[in-house]
Amino acid sequence: MADQDFYRILGVPSTASQEEIQRAYRRLARENHPDVNRDPAAEDRFKDISEAYSVLSDPQTRRRYDAFGPDFRQVPEDADPETWRRARAGAGAGARSRAGAGARAGAGQGGRTSFGFGGGDDIDLDDLLGGLFGGRGGWGPVPGADQSAEIELALEDAYHGGRRTVTIGSGKTQRTLEVTIPPGVTDGQRIRLAGQGGRGSDGAQAGDLYLVARIAPHRIFRLDGRDIHVELRLAPWEAALGTSVAVPTPDGEAKVTVPAGTSSGRRLRLRGRGMPRPRGTPGDLYAEARIMVPSKLSDPERELFEQLAATSDFDPRRRR
Repeated sequence: MADQDFYRILGVPSTASQEEIQRAYRRLARENHPDVNRDPAAEDRFKDISEAYSVLSDPQTRRRYDAFGPDFRQVPEDADPETWRRARAGAGAGARSRAGAGARAGAGQGGRTSFGFGGGDDIDLDDLLGGLFGGRGGWGPVPGADQSAEIELALEDAYHGGRRTVTIGSGKTQRTLEVTIPPGVTDGQRIRLAGQGGRGSDGAQAGDLYLVARIAPHRIFRLDGRDIHVELRLAPWEAALGTSVAVPTPDGEAKVTVPAGTSSGRRLRLRGRGMPRPRGTPGDLYAEARIMVPSKLSDPERELFEQLAATSDFDPRRRR
């Protein structure tokens, strides 16, 4: 991902709002999720999309990415963007000069390295990099880089939270960690594990590890932010006459009152039965009515439906 543009991956401009970034991510994630898209390349695209969203969806991380580019995780927190750019430009130009681009390179007093560009003052890398990393004569301690990894959760696990064992990395870098999942985690939310990121040098503190939650598609529920949607199947007479039926939720069944005259597509709202919110109002659960008819009628059922057809003047195709 180091040489890729996160904005280009999500198909948004660098001036995009947080809402635009979220909409682009949701659309691309649905199109490329491995459980939905069977294209062998979809999984890699989904990982790139998730990584781009994890960076751009967090305002602080996005500011650092905008300032330092794809290398932002390796840049110390107190680094000045302009100094960093000058250091990078100086180092790159110095490398070109050594390749015969016409610039001169040499060692000054005390082993200080300078690069000349044929008509101005030399650029001293110790002056540039010394201010960036805390010392004129050396690099000094460098904090460890923040790292990120994805963790896939079933909707029920995200709803209830709890302890979870996760394995990240592979080969010699593989680690197993015990993680506390807070109740009500939503898709794309980051869980911070302080000090579990990259190691720092010369005794500097380690970076943080951010676990990006990915809620797996569910066979019954559909998640939209903190709201949960579920299909409510009704017999024709239940929808016409009204009834009270049980509807599934991640926390067990709940009763919902179906008003008389309910048509397919009507949404019945159960306030506060969506995803929990640790400090705030939980989401809602929406039960969407769907009228079902028997695929095969018994003789008495057919007779009753024929009587209804003969006596009713209801026309479902008439526009009101």
